[in-house]
Amino acid sequence: MRLRGLPGTKWGRILGIGAVLLLMGLCVGVVLVARDAVMHDERFVIEDSAAVEVEGNNHVSRTQLLSIFGEDVERNIFTVSLAERRARLEQLPWVKHATVMRLLPNRLRVQIEERVPVAFVRQGSHIGLVDASGVLLDMPPDKVGSGHYSFPVVTGISADDPLSTRAARMKIYQRFTGELDGSGEKVSDKLSEVDLTNPEDVRALVPDATSAVLVHFGDESFLERYRKYQEHLAEWRAQYPRLSSVDMRYERQVVLEMQRGAGTAAAGAGAAASGATGAANGPAVSAGGVTKPKAASISAKPGAAKAGRAKAGAAKAGTAKTAGGKAVVKKVQVGKAAAAKPKAKAIVKARPGEVTYHPPRVVQR
Repeated sequence: MRLRGLPGTKWGRILGIGAVLLLMGLCVGVVLVARDAVMHDERFVIEDSAAVEVEGNNHVSRTQLLSIFGEDVERNIFTVSLAERRARLEQLPWVKHATVMRLLPNRLRVQIEERVPVAFVRQGSHIGLVDASGVLLDMPPDKVGSGHYSFPVVTGISADDPLSTRAARMKIYQRFTGELDGSGEKVSDKLSEVDLTNPEDVRALVPDATSAVLVHFGDESFLERYRKYQEHLAEWRAQYPRLSSVDMRYERQVVLEMQRGAGTAAAGAGAAASGATGAANGPAVSAGGVTKPKAASISAKPGAAKAGRAKAGAAKAGTAKTAGGKAVVKKVQVGKAAAAKPKAKAIVKARPGEVTYHPPRVVQR
């Protein structure tokens, strides 16, 4: 079988193949000559740092960015590795994404997408910033003391933690603040500090006209618990002026902690039911008033929750002194009283240093 266009003889085919190879060689030679000419053409040389255009940088200074391109000045633009420069730019903490491109004949354009801080972060005495991915950022020198940012201070994350751990905790922070702000109330603007040390118990320092109160929000129902806290705060302040902490995690009661050195108490659960039921079970602390429980169990030892009877005269006007005055926790009920169940007990495991109170009956919210 013969292909048209090819010489029919052996020598003819040899000459045809030679001509093709010669033509290919000439093409390669032209390319090499052109490349050599371009690489040595002064028109393609980056003359100075002004030839590097930078866009999108608000927190990263131009000087920081140009330090990565310092060795490219007075070099041919085609010798610059764009991928390598992009990788080095993205190693800067503030740079989330970078794009580097050539603008012929002799200019470079750098486009920066910076990280967006969502909170201050405190590590010892150092205050920095952190983004939603848990990347720690230094405070830009031009923003220090300028009031440019208005965030809560986050604790419970550290540079020693893996990035995956910081990212997971900042995800909790985002969910926490997102739920608080979901109704348009901008509650997160009222928070002073958010502690993410325990992922199952988000704690926030909430300032008010008197001082700041540490509120335990747990890991769910953040807005509901915040509203309930605000609803009863004035009442608790009036009853316990030295209030320092409120634990809103429990279904049937809240835990009020006083400042160290204050007298402590264990207060009963729920508003007392009317008539004989209230007399049988004893009065309680609720949203409606403060009285002392008929039966309570108080322990001043850290982490201990011992059942027993309160001695006569241990509680006066809703407070009970404990040994050494070190126990500083009160447990109170919030909500409406329900039918008493004499055999049921709402038991909450105490944390170290807390007084544990076992109410004599269960009161539903």
